[in-house]
Amino acid sequence: MKNTMIALALGASLMGTTALAGDVRLMWYSDGVEGEVMKDLVARFNAENPGINVILDEVAYKVVQEQLQIQLEAGSGPDIARVTNIKTLAPHWLDLTPHLSDAEYWRTNFGAHADWMREDGSDAITGFMTQLTLTGGYANATLFEQAGVALPGEGATWDDWVNAADQVAKSQGTAAAFAIDRSGHRISGPNVSYGANYIGADGLPAPVDDGTKAFAAKLVAWVEGGQMLRDTWVAASGSTYRAAADDFINAAIPFYYSGSWQIANLSTKIGDGFDWVATGSPCGTAGCSGLAGGAALVAVKYTQNAPEVAKVMEYFAREDIVKEFSERTLFLPAHAGVAAAGGMNWQTEDKNVGAALDAYVAAAGDILPGAGALPAWKWATPYYGALVNRISQVMAGELTLDDAYARIDQDITEAVAAAQ
Repeated sequence: MKNTMIALALGASLMGTTALAGDVRLMWYSDGVEGEVMKDLVARFNAENPGINVILDEVAYKVVQEQLQIQLEAGSGPDIARVTNIKTLAPHWLDLTPHLSDAEYWRTNFGAHADWMREDGSDAITGFMTQLTLTGGYANATLFEQAGVALPGEGATWDDWVNAADQVAKSQGTAAAFAIDRSGHRISGPNVSYGANYIGADGLPAPVDDGTKAFAAKLVAWVEGGQMLRDTWVAASGSTYRAAADDFINAAIPFYYSGSWQIANLSTKIGDGFDWVATGSPCGTAGCSGLAGGAALVAVKYTQNAPEVAKVMEYFAREDIVKEFSERTLFLPAHAGVAAAGGMNWQTEDKNVGAALDAYVAAAGDILPGAGALPAWKWATPYYGALVNRISQVMAGELTLDDAYARIDQDITEAVAAAQ
């Protein structure tokens, strides 16, 4: 009973928007080292601003994905949150505009991605992207070299990469050839590369098409054939996110498809264990597209301390702070001024990192229009969730592919109806 009361108290502390004057609760998750960087920046802000107390609540990504929406729909939540489900939750974000000292600074430096963070048709300023990301692959160059298998070159297809990685896996005795994070977002760039289009002419979700079916069938076949690490997708249920980064870090797979946000994580945990490279996205029949995105720091409209929240947001959005945060976390900056100025002093001695960042910058030019439209599309998250849930069930032997396609359409239709 005592443990239950403690858990309930903890949940309440994370759910309740701050009532104490000057207190600002910030919900934060981390993929790599950014939590440590954020602790330092928060401490500096608090020291420089004695009238405001920023409380950094570090949580697992699962909490942000699965619990934050429940809190928000109850009219609660933190004052500020770092989120990736940005567009779907946009009705809950605070319009900072009347509280900002210089709204034009935000429009100039963060305007390119503002529509990702607000409702359609709105001109609200709700936050900023803490970084830009792009999905893409990583190869364990040391394993490839030891196996005597050449890394596939520019224009290599998904089949080329999986076949090459499978040769490496068989030679080196790894658990599988490759893995993809358990995420509908992660497979959407590949789907588009095979011709998929999620968005109908009316802006509503389109039925599952041949492009999505083509890559889904490949995923299932690769699991059945042992090339794709099965547990990443099958050992979880629903739309639960599960990364395969640790499998790559532990050299259990020679090829891993995830995204640019993993660079600091890989560098920190692999160290000099083996050489690794970023590969960009393998090609399908329509292109070689990844999916752009990122995490946003947004203000929650249920806060009782909006002026203090705005001052905190202005601090973290400052050009010098964004540049420092990006250099220390190895994230691609979403601030137009920082990006234009260049001269990033990436805080790393890892020889693999610079080339990996350069590879993602180059791969940004391969994003297909169908993928480029998804970050600002309000129905992207339910589409992603239906994909990962039903495709996982096929991998587990619970559904056929045809059943899965029908249920994906049904799930998305129900999600739209519920939202409307």
